[in-house]
Amino acid sequence: MKNRSNFKILSALFLLATMTVLSVYAQAQNFSNPRQEKLLNGLKVLMWNDPKAEKVSVKIRVHSGSSFDPQGKEGVMQLLADNIFPSDSVREFFTEDLGGGIEITTNHDYIQITATAKNEEFLTMLETLANAVSKPTIDKETTAKLRDARLEKAKELEKDPAYVADQAAARRLFGTFPYGRPVYGTTETLRKIDYADLIFAKDRFFTADNATITIHGNVKSDLAFRAARRFFGAWAKSENRVPSSFTQPVEPDTKPFGIKLSTAGNSEIRYALRGLARNDKDYAASEILTVILKSRLQNLIPNEYGTNFQVRHDAHILPGLMILGYTSQPVPVITASSSSGTTHENLPNNAASLLLAKNVTKEEFDKAKAEVLSGIKNKPVSDWWLDADTFRLVSVQDELQSFETVTPTDVQRVAEKLAKNPVVRLSVMQTGENAAATKN
Repeated sequence: MKNRSNFKILSALFLLATMTVLSVYAQAQNFSNPRQEKLLNGLKVLMWNDPKAEKVSVKIRVHSGSSFDPQGKEGVMQLLADNIFPSDSVREFFTEDLGGGIEITTNHDYIQITATAKNEEFLTMLETLANAVSKPTIDKETTAKLRDARLEKAKELEKDPAYVADQAAARRLFGTFPYGRPVYGTTETLRKIDYADLIFAKDRFFTADNATITIHGNVKSDLAFRAARRFFGAWAKSENRVPSSFTQPVEPDTKPFGIKLSTAGNSEIRYALRGLARNDKDYAASEILTVILKSRLQNLIPNEYGTNFQVRHDAHILPGLMILGYTSQPVPVITASSSSGTTHENLPNNAASLLLAKNVTKEEFDKAKAEVLSGIKNKPVSDWWLDADTFRLVSVQDELQSFETVTPTDVQRVAEKLAKNPVVRLSVMQTGENAAATKN
């Protein structure tokens, strides 16, 4: 009875600590509902007035990403994003003239522009952004320069064993399904893209009614809305909306396979399985499970056999992938035994299954949940609302509550669910003549 009483007290204290973390997060981020408006062209505008903010932050998210790249022309949406501000002079303008900065992010689910400026430069920033997204100049010469620049980056990526391993795992898991294709394209697919492909993608996806803009800073919402309406009102809406539905991928080939690179260095080991969608009710539990799995992977692989451990859950609009990996020796050792009693020889066959099969302990759960909650404290408030639009979440409040109320039982259920999924296993070995001299 005494032990049960102590357990209840500890559980109550942990719940209180969790609620306190979220409460502090809410206060620190001015976590209030934004003023929401919609322009006649369908553009959604979210505004937060923060009198304490030293700069104004504007984010424009187009809710279509590289998932919509034509097959065989992967990299189209990335090049379209590059074309928004095709020269370095714009970045210098945002830094030197506006006192802020600009960043453009592209992934499978969206393209996002994040810009900041001093409060007094708010209108200039907004006008600059509006001209770039509503009237982009796409021509042969600019497209050729952007394509050449991306080709050089692709050549470098394709020499990186970690990148090659991640892409190979995704491709093996999903095949030609969008999540199995690279966001940045390949040297082969990029060469096939011309400016007409970018124009076609812009007309279909880069439209006002497929976007959300957030404005956060020391700016009155009335002024912000009038400015958004004035500058972005000319942004065209789409004539035909494109649904984000795709033919589901076939079951993956689970036979272990290897890739050889001619470069010198360590090997990369990967295990990949299909995960959850971003709007799955168990998303919060999956994030906690990801942290637990990373800790387990580090404990499973002896230090002399592995470094750079990673477990990543890429949740998308549709169910994505969970990938586990680490850097191994140039030629993976297959004879020694680890302290867990598992030989390195059979790890390529059962590591993911071993990690998912263990019951989730309260100690593991508490530590992982604290780490996840600490991480979400740094997530900007605007990103929660943008994610709600992109991934069609129930609500931001529901999302936050799911992190607060998740239990060890929820995490265990997700682990058991994922354990039933086929696992892709692969290694990328660098076979250069100097590989044997490379150490962890």
